[in-house]
Amino acid sequence: MSGLTRRKFLGAAAAVAAASSCVTVSPFAIGGARKKVVVVGGGIGGATAARYLRMMDASIQVTLIEANKDYYTCFMSNEVLVGERTMDSIRFGYGGLREQGVGIVHDRVVGIDTDRRMVRTRGGQRFSYDRCILSPGVDFRWDSIDGYDAGVAQKIPHAWKAGEQTLILRRQLKAMPDGGTVLIVPPPNPYRCPPAPYERASQIAHYLKTRKPRSKILILDPKDSFSMHDLFTDAWKRHYGYGTDNSLISWISGAEGGRVEALDVKAMQVQALVEDFTADVINIIPAQKAGSIAFDTGLTNDKGWCPVDGGSFESLLHENIHVIGDACVAEPLPKSGYVANSDAKVCAAAIVAAFNHGKAPQPSWINSCYSIVAPGDVFSAVMVYGYKDGKIVKAKGAGGLTPRAFDADMRAREEQYAYSWFRNITADVFGLPAGI
Repeated sequence: MSGLTRRKFLGAAAAVAAASSCVTVSPFAIGGARKKVVVVGGGIGGATAARYLRMMDASIQVTLIEANKDYYTCFMSNEVLVGERTMDSIRFGYGGLREQGVGIVHDRVVGIDTDRRMVRTRGGQRFSYDRCILSPGVDFRWDSIDGYDAGVAQKIPHAWKAGEQTLILRRQLKAMPDGGTVLIVPPPNPYRCPPAPYERASQIAHYLKTRKPRSKILILDPKDSFSMHDLFTDAWKRHYGYGTDNSLISWISGAEGGRVEALDVKAMQVQALVEDFTADVINIIPAQKAGSIAFDTGLTNDKGWCPVDGGSFESLLHENIHVIGDACVAEPLPKSGYVANSDAKVCAAAIVAAFNHGKAPQPSWINSCYSIVAPGDVFSAVMVYGYKDGKIVKAKGAGGLTPRAFDADMRAREEQYAYSWFRNITADVFGLPAGI
């Protein structure tokens, strides 16, 4: 990392995390009258918010409404695609939250009455709230590529919401003959987890190199650059011959004609700006927007995202509703699982302070993101954010990237850090024992 050793940075990051979230657990755990918070969406943001509300103030009645009984993490799901990890290893339930007093309801929210403060579910249940937290995740702009929609995604998967989509793409990669072509279409900005399409390409490349070495990957990108571009392309040169006539990976930028406009499912062909491309496996990751319940509730702006107050994540369009995670507008925070986890803690602290007529702690956030490009070759990006003059800002002198110069020992340590990060964040989110 530029400017900081990893040990110094992790120490500083831990101190910031404690100041922003953990220290609030004790002062606000004061009991008193019941207060109701309904959390809609049980992903990383929603589950974290539900858990931390109960930790900070056990008198709050917290109800988490989530349609699915299990949650599959998007992070580490690329390893499932290539057989390096099982689906069960990224599957998490809500038993740990129940044990901490969170009411868990498996149903789908179909409406939120912001005047009456009432949440309705498909099963006919109604839940009143004093505060509501939405963590709706992302939905797709299906009209961004002609010929691609939710139905077509059963054959041309996006695999951008882990679960059955992950398995569809996994089966297609296994079935593809040696010598086949995998075509990956990343989305335009902004979208969930900026480095992930390129980590996916890297891991699929390793899979093909070791099992189907005559195969190729083609990335057709609407963008002219991408997150950690230099680190990825250096790794592709090192492992996959990138930039040579025999490269396993080819990347075509938007300026070079990489923007895909249409899909012909029957022909397994995409139409880009300059020419058409045919492949054996096509992975289209569509343009994104906030989850549908945010639109239905009137929480989105004209760009399809939810504007919020950065200090509390309360909606700027409806009071007493907070929106956290990928769906909200909180620049310069990226849309990532770790940011959703940080958002949730800041939001929970603000709600607890409001309930107890106190002052919310000064918010801060951490984002940490690991990209696995090959066994033993992993790099990361880390950043700390603060809050100043009503705006979220990057903390000066904090964060950085793994050095671009390759160091085998450092990259191997980064791999261990990545797996430790996964164990720790999932334990924190779902209330699991440390190390699970």
